[in-house]
Amino acid sequence: MKNLLASFWPRAKTRRNFPKPQGPEGVRILGHREYVGGAWHEIGNLQFEYLVNQGLRPEHYLIDIACGCLRGGVHFVRYLEPGHYLGIEKEASLVQAGIDTELSKEIYNVKKPELVVSSTFEFTKFSSRPHFALAQSLFTHLPAKIIVDCFHKLRDFIRDDGIFYATYFEAATERENPPEANTHAAFFYTREQMCQFGESTGWRFDYIGDWSHPRRQVIIKYFPI
Repeated sequence: MKNLLASFWPRAKTRRNFPKPQGPEGVRILGHREYVGGAWHEIGNLQFEYLVNQGLRPEHYLIDIACGCLRGGVHFVRYLEPGHYLGIEKEASLVQAGIDTELSKEIYNVKKPELVVSSTFEFTKFSSRPHFALAQSLFTHLPAKIIVDCFHKLRDFIRDDGIFYATYFEAATERENPPEANTHAAFFYTREQMCQFGESTGWRFDYIGDWSHPRRQVIIKYFPI
C-alpha cells in the first residue's frame, strides 16, 4: 500500500505530515489545478478522447459529475453543441477558475455550458437530461453511502437510453475507507462493491477495467434498467 500510494503522490511523506486543506481555502492555497490532482493535460485529454471513442457526439448532452475546474470540461465544452455540457461541482471557486482561467469568458458565452454548484447531486437543476454521464475520479474520494446517493439520483435523471461511466481505485478485497468524503484521500473499492452500488439503484453494468489512466483508476460502464 505504501509504495502504491507513493506512486500516486510523489511527495506522500510531506502531505501526510501536513494534510492538504479542503474547500475554498484549499483551492486558494494549492491552486485550482493542483487541488484537483494535477496531471492536467494528460487526464483532461484522456477523458475527452475516451468518451468520443465510446460514441459521444456534438449533439449529445453530457453531464460531468464533479467537473472541478473543467480539466475535462474544457475539451467537452468546445466539442459539444452550445448548452450541451452539464457540469456539477461542490466547490464554487473551482468552477469559477475553470471559467475564468481555463475555458475563457469568450468560449463560455458562445458555448453556454450549464454549471451547477451542489454538494448533494442536485441534477434536476439542469434544463436537459443527458445521454452520457461521467464521474471521473469522484468515487475515489467518497464513502459508499454518498456513492449510492449519486447512483440513485442519477438513475432518476439520466435518459432511459443513457450511459454512465465511473472510475474508481480497485481493491482485491474490501477495505476500510475513511468515514467521510475527502478530496485528497484515496478510497478503494472492489469490483463487486462497485457493481452492487449500481445494481441496488437500478443499473446494470459492463466492467471495462483498464483505460490507460495514469493513476491506475479503472472504469465501469453502467446502463439504466
